[in-house]
Amino acid sequence: MGCNCSKCRSESSSSNNKGRCNGCICDLLRELRKGTEVDVFLSGGKILEDVVFKRFDHNSCCAFFIDTTIERGSTLIVDCQKIDALRIEVD
Repeated sequence: MGCNCSKCRSESSSSNNKGRCNGCICDLLRELRKGTEVDVFLSGGKILEDVVFKRFDHNSCCAFFIDTTIERGSTLIVDCQKIDALRIEVD
């Protein structure tokens, strides 16, 4: 019988979510700095160009990007596991 304290439940939940959002893109998004401009290459062939990374939700595996060109101010929400590649804009 294991520990059932709130700390252990929280750690277990965190590790399960990390395992669920797997792949190199999901790992990269966990560490990507907010405000980084990227091009997102989706699994279906669509490319989201010049979007700005807003945040990554560890629970849902969703990455949030802001579109600054076509739909100014709109937020794009993408499952990290549906992203094939990222191009990171370097200053």
